Amino acid sequence: MKADKAKITRLLKTARGQLDGLLKMVEDDRYCIDISNQLMATQAILRKTNLEIMHAHLDSCVREALEKGDSTDSNEKLNEIMNILDKILK
Repeated sequence: MKADKAKITRLLKTARGQLDGLLKMVEDDRYCIDISNQLMATQAILRKTNLEIMHAHLDSCVREALEKGDSTDSNEKLNEIMNILDKILK
């Protein structure tokens, strides 16, 4: 992985903390809207984390494949990106 590991780790630990908080909210029978807001905040952190990883992938792995001129590797990397985008946009 070429992304900033410290940043990714921090974001994932934050999301994990939010998930733990969500579990406690459910166990404590908290107000539905409060739980929903916390869920959306957790999803936003996970989206941000994925975006950081994808930017790093494009900037390193995909760029390297294109610069090498290896059309098979380049096409494979581009297909991977398209598949991820399909999943994100569903």
